Parts: sequence; C-alpha cells; structure tokens
Amino acid sequence: FPDTDGQAERYSSKVFLGGLPPDIDSDEITASFRRFGPQSLIGLTKLKANHTFHQKVMLSFQKEISYLRFSVGYAFLLFQDEASVQMLIDACIQEDDKLYLCVSSPTIKDKPVSHITVFNSKAISSPPANSLLQVQIRPWRLSDADYVLDASMPLDPRKTVFVGGVPRPLKAVELAMIMDRLYGGVCYAGIDTDPELKYPKGAGRVAFSNQQSYIAAISARFVQLQHADIEKRVEIKPYILDDQICDECQGTRCGGKFAPYFCANITCLQYYCESCWANIHSGPARANHKPLIKEGERPRAIPFDGVRTVSAKQCARVFLQAPLPSRLTFMISHPN
Repeated sequence: FPDTDGQAERYSSKVFLGGLPPDIDSDEITASFRRFGPQSLIGLTKLKANHTFHQKVMLSFQKEISYLRFSVGYAFLLFQDEASVQMLIDACIQEDDKLYLCVSSPTIKDKPVSHITVFNSKAISSPPANSLLQVQIRPWRLSDADYVLDASMPLDPRKTVFVGGVPRPLKAVELAMIMDRLYGGVCYAGIDTDPELKYPKGAGRVAFSNQQSYIAAISARFVQLQHADIEKRVEIKPYILDDQICDECQGTRCGGKFAPYFCANITCLQYYCESCWANIHSGPARANHKPLIKEGERPRAIPFDGVRTVSAKQCARVFLQAPLPSRLTFMISHPN
C-alpha cells in the first residue's frame, strides 16, 4: 500500500475486519482499535465454521511469539476521521498484499483442544501466555473504484454492462482485466460505492469499446470471478439508463417522455415506450422477451402482458402527480 505519487492516499472511513474469533464481543473489538481514533462497530457476524484457525510463528526481539489467525467471523469499523484509517494501516503487518493487526485478547486464552491445531508442529491444549490475535484489516482505497483501460475510447453507456454480486475486495483494475480477458474491448471499469461512506456496494460497471464485446458479455449472463481466496458467480446485465427516448418512435407515441423499458435480447437492444414495446413484441418471435427497468442502480426484469405492470405504490405516485382532470377521468372510468 505505498504512496506512489507523493500525495496522501484517501480511504473510505469504513474498514473490514476479518478473522475474528467466535467468542469475541463488540466492546473488546472497539477497545482494541480505540487508539486509532473514534469509531463505531457495525455488522459483527460470527460464522458457523469448524473453529479451525491457522497459526504462524514470527520472531520479535529474538523471542518466539505465536500469532493466532481465526477465520470464523468478521465486522466493519466506521471511523469518524479518515486520518484514523491511515494510522491503522501504518500499524499493520503486510503479508502477501494483505494487512494484519496483532491485538491481545482475553478470549483466546484457555481455548479447548478442539480449537487448536498445531504449534511448532506439536499439538497443544492452549496457546502460549504471550499469544496475540491476528486480525485481517481490509481498507478501501478510493482510487481503486475507477480504472480506465483505454483512454482513447469515449465511454458509451449503451455498450456498458452492470455486474452484480462483485466481491467487495475486488478493485476496478482487477474487474477490467478479468472482463477484458473474457470478452475483450474493455475501456473502463468502475466499482459502485456507497455515496456517503464511499465503500463498495458489491456491484460494478464495465464499458466496452465495441458492440461485439458488449453482446458477448450480456449473452454470457453469468461469469465466475475469482479474487484471492474468494470465488463468486456474478450476473451480467445491460446497464440501464433512465433518460433515453424510445428508439422506435423517438417519443412521438409517448409525448416525448423517457422510455421506461429496455430489451436486452440481442435482436433488439433498444429502449421502448409502453406503446412501442407492446407493438414490437406482440408477435410470437419476440413474445418471450422481458423488459428491463432501472431499479435504483440495478436493472431488473419485469413481466409485460400488454399492460404495464406496476406496484400499488408506483400507481399511487403516478396518480397523484397527474393533473386533476386526468384524475377525475380515471376515477370515473374505474369506479372500483
């Protein structure tokens, strides 16, 4: 995690803690990290595992110390000050591009034999008195959220895909390289982050420089992404825009309103208003196509039977936003 450009790197105030022991509590965690500044703990999760953890031996001041590394729980720390994250990073031990912080913990004393594997190739019933708990620290560097692979190519949102379920440690450059290796033509990759904490939300976007690579990606639908020891099956969908005019009628049949539907089938790949969708997809050849809509940042497929399918909340919002004469007409036509 070196500072390559001579300027202080900026990190998200949200930091992942991994490898927590099964019996650690929130007070113990916050006490161990209090020296780095004010923070709060969220999302303490204790996984049901086999309680096996790995151990390694390190030399410190010519004295053998056992660092215990658990793999059965995780949590997140929210620091008030971004400088606290840099202080935490500086205090960590780096090993194979991973950061670890050694903290003492009363919970790792007097462990049952079943929780201990080996120490110095010998089975033991309890860890040494000077044992330290080794917790993985995973900060998120803000510059890792975007990566431009080919700056000469303009970004075309109609050649951009949404990748859902992305492992949170995955950087934009890694996502770009994976997708470019699979489909070619990648010019940009981005990791979606929380607007307030600027921490990954588990999704990303990839822009292609050509239609062939774009179609190959959305046709695959699913792809295996591997990051370190994490392997995950993620879904690829077209990136949906909410400010596009109907490609079929150019807004003439919908009063110039933005098109609500996108057809991801490779025979279409167009935005449609409700009228044009019903007209174009009325035949048997396209009857099985499902419209995609933008729901938050994620595209979602919805059914279409010739009448727009909306929720009761959406219906109420549209009704209240309509002019009064239109509301009266609707109430007279639909008395029930």
